[in-house]
Amino acid sequence: MKHIFFLIILSIFFSCGKEKVILLPEITHSEITDIKDVSAAYLFYDEIQKDSVELNRKNLIVTTNWLVNVDKRLTLKQVIPHIKFLQEKKQNSSHKNEKAKNYFTCNDISRKNLGFIEFTDVIYHKESSNDYFNKNSNLKLSESSIGINFNSTENITIINPNSDSFIFQTNENNLINDLKKINNNSKKAYLNFNSSISFQDYISLKSLILSIEKESIDISNNEFIY
Repeated sequence: MKHIFFLIILSIFFSCGKEKVILLPEITHSEITDIKDVSAAYLFYDEIQKDSVELNRKNLIVTTNWLVNVDKRLTLKQVIPHIKFLQEKKQNSSHKNEKAKNYFTCNDISRKNLGFIEFTDVIYHKESSNDYFNKNSNLKLSESSIGINFNSTENITIINPNSDSFIFQTNENNLINDLKKINNNSKKAYLNFNSSISFQDYISLKSLILSIEKESIDISNNEFIY
């Protein structure tokens, strides 16, 4: 009932004044379905000026859990600078609550309700993992490390993040099974996302990656937007 109430609040918010609407990204399953003590931010898509994006953060309270509502039609190039801004705002606040987390709000179509994906500790980089490690040669990568390049949901490339050498290509439907074929235990995976993909695709791929058993793959909290 709490989530239904939240959806009504969103409807009232958007129907006041300028009648703005956010189409939330859809996921098939969410591990996180209930969050208490929240405040919200909104990233709007403009159908007329599709290159523009508007952030509304007036109602954010730094000591609460933040629900960031991003329109699924926006691209990562549009979204990530605003996400980094919000992260820094909370991290640099003198009143911050160390227990307060940040979440993306999604539509969980399996439950027909809201679901959430946490991004509190994600560190976003505006470059590929290969460029990042080339610039930071002091960082050591294990031999079992892999880079996963998401060019689109249908074009996913697995690489060696140390050399950018090709391992194999796959797609969203086959990714999990293909990762299991790599003969490395406790793989460390670095996620690379093409900046032109939609936020919907980003959330779909993130949700898929988070479904992998942690015993078989360790997802780095560093994400690379190229």
